[in-house]
Amino acid sequence: MRGNKRVQNFKMIDVGRKRPTHRRAVASGMISLGRAAYIAVKENKLPKGDALVLAEIAGIAGAKNTPSQILMCHSLPLDQVTLHSELDDNNYTITVFAQAVAFAKTGVEMEALAAVHAALLTIWDLTKGTEPNLKISDIKLLVKTGGRSGVWVNPDGIPPWLEEQLPQQSFLQGKKAAVVVMSDRASRGEYTDESGVLLNKFLSEADADIVVYKVIPDEQIEIEKTLVDICRNQQPHLLVTSGGTGPGPRDMTPDVLSRVSDRMLDGFGDMLRHESLYYTDTAWLSRMTACMIGSTLVIALPGSPKAVQECWDIISPFLGTALDKIIKQGFEVK
Repeated sequence: MRGNKRVQNFKMIDVGRKRPTHRRAVASGMISLGRAAYIAVKENKLPKGDALVLAEIAGIAGAKNTPSQILMCHSLPLDQVTLHSELDDNNYTITVFAQAVAFAKTGVEMEALAAVHAALLTIWDLTKGTEPNLKISDIKLLVKTGGRSGVWVNPDGIPPWLEEQLPQQSFLQGKKAAVVVMSDRASRGEYTDESGVLLNKFLSEADADIVVYKVIPDEQIEIEKTLVDICRNQQPHLLVTSGGTGPGPRDMTPDVLSRVSDRMLDGFGDMLRHESLYYTDTAWLSRMTACMIGSTLVIALPGSPKAVQECWDIISPFLGTALDKIIKQGFEVK
């Protein structure tokens, strides 16, 4: 804005540099009807039509119209909106559950909540002629998944059927893992390694059994010996390295892996570079890669904690499945 500049007391969040991920949100809400209206809904005897079917349609429309109703919401390409209702014959209440799904840069919880709100108001409109004393309550977010925050679950609890649908947090349970950090300065004690500590945290949270954690200098011979010894002697399912993936003269991790690996998995690095472009324009300078050494999947990540965090966000949703597929290919770890 030119000329007199006004102080802006609101803003739409810029999500341009966020990476699209699979997002899901589930919300719920309840309407209390009274006996007469409840029976009319259950037996489909309302003059305007089937309240539960119309509520579902209204909920879908409500989710789609969220950005026009809530000012600072982004427009999202919704992949799916689903609704279902649970009837309580004892209390004459109907609980509506709404799910919104999208592959997007921001969450879909507002879409799920808007769907619940629209569905409940539709039931109200269809039953108010039978019973004007209605009450909507307990509208809340139950679950949201995707993005940097991962999985969020309402601390007040969720229905058992929804809990069964949540992503597995212990996706590395029963898997052995190793961490090796290549850093001249950290190996000399000039600064404390942070990337390896972060990887250990992520692997532990995924329930992996961490059998090795080492910090070594950027020396080709030592890198080669360390990685081969760990894969042969410890036989971890997964070995993650940090450091030595840049274009500099001391960045030798990918070169060592190309010599000692049984087979390179070049597509892994291509995928990481492509996805990392959402975080940094210089992602293509990185030589991130992956390979197999014996039965071990070796993944070479950059050395900065920020890059490790970003790469983990990219690979963690499918890492457990990838290791299971490797085992099915005949690489069973003894």
